[in-house]
Amino acid sequence: MNSKTHSPHSPSGASHTPAWLGLSVLLLAGFVTIFDLFVVNVAIPNIQNQLAASFSQIGFIVAGYELAFGVLLITGGRLGDLFGRRRLFIIGMASFTLASALCGLAPTAFLLIIARVLQGLAAALLFPQVYASIRVNFEGDHSRRAFGLLGMTLGLAAIAGQILGGWLIHADLFGLGWRSIFLINIPIGLLAIALARYIPETRAPHGQGLDSTGVVLISLALSLLLIPLIQSSEHGRPASSLAALAAAGLLFVIFYKQQERRRCAGHPPLVDMQLLAQPRFALGALLVLLVYSTASSFFLCFALLLQSGLGLSPFHAGSIFAPASVGFVAASLSAPRLVTRYGTRVITLGAAGYAVSFAWLIGQVAWAGAQTEPVHLIPALIFLGACQGLIMTPLLNLVLGFVNEAQAGMASGVISSIQQVGAALGVAVVGLLFNAGQNASSAAASQAEQYTSAFVIGLSYNLLASVLISFLLLALSRAHQDVQQT
Repeated sequence: MNSKTHSPHSPSGASHTPAWLGLSVLLLAGFVTIFDLFVVNVAIPNIQNQLAASFSQIGFIVAGYELAFGVLLITGGRLGDLFGRRRLFIIGMASFTLASALCGLAPTAFLLIIARVLQGLAAALLFPQVYASIRVNFEGDHSRRAFGLLGMTLGLAAIAGQILGGWLIHADLFGLGWRSIFLINIPIGLLAIALARYIPETRAPHGQGLDSTGVVLISLALSLLLIPLIQSSEHGRPASSLAALAAAGLLFVIFYKQQERRRCAGHPPLVDMQLLAQPRFALGALLVLLVYSTASSFFLCFALLLQSGLGLSPFHAGSIFAPASVGFVAASLSAPRLVTRYGTRVITLGAAGYAVSFAWLIGQVAWAGAQTEPVHLIPALIFLGACQGLIMTPLLNLVLGFVNEAQAGMASGVISSIQQVGAALGVAVVGLLFNAGQNASSAAASQAEQYTSAFVIGLSYNLLASVLISFLLLALSRAHQDVQQT
């Protein structure tokens, strides 16, 4: 491992830092940020009952974290480059720990939404430092090993979000119920802050300035896009929602022009629009948006079906979904070897299987209705997780491979942001359909019948999106092969 700090501003004692211990602290931070992406889905039915949360508020509790996380990821990375990645790690972890405490103590759904947004903002400061610190401090085989450990950690975080989160709620430790899934971050955060001294301090030799105007514009645009979509699940489409959507479109145009002006003036833009002018990268970015929009939304729908609809406890619901997470991790680990051997057709086949898995689940639930046996869904869930694993990691590597080395950092930040924004968008759209499915049920329908119907209608988006993903991936794969042959 290279323990140099890659900066003349770095502390001279950094070369003696036991950096493998520093890696364990970075992995701990990566774990908690991804854990909190997944764990809230298991807790949603309990939160809904205890805080009398409306369906739109549930959407905000899930999507608020994802949206805030995604919008400020690039900014968080830039701040680390400028002021030191270990310093931003400590600030981000302290903020994340405080926001987690606010989530765990929130007395109302509205305050929980605010706390979740703050938690997402803190995660956006914290998470980029994990990747950047590993990238600059590890080389060669050490780098591959470190990133392999990071990938495994993030996969385990997804599984733990379902199983550990469900167990914490089911165990009802100290009578905390769902609040324990957030409060558990406090001792973890304090431990990470105490051990942060083992992370070598690094920063970019020539830090780029921050585009605060761009951050404000894109944040407002995305908020005005997603908030009306989530609210319309209960309030229909009032004139104010349509006005907000129109304003969002206008702000996206202004953001594009503002970014181009900065680039032409020689200032670093928040997003280099020349990236999106490259057809293969633009198509890849759309694919990432669609893939991630189907993932988070599915977790939400499935948790509501199992707990609110079929009456499972959070722990049992998490245990039912766990095989899908295992399938995802196993396929993610084998995907690079398969792509090396068989090429991009592996990703395309994975996407086709992904569509089949959604059709399989929809068919099972639609056929059995209120008599659905959750354990019978496990084979389809394993298949879904495996197909997802064949798509996600190879797709990211494929898309980032379309840009030259000088644009790699910017492209990585853009794709990371699109992942989270796509997840928030999926929650908004599927939440709208899910609630519409509930409302369409007859007054005489049982709760199980209402939720199975809502699940089928809500997941129709995931099915359509996965079919579109299959066709777009086929086009991208052909374009990639044509470029390689020329």
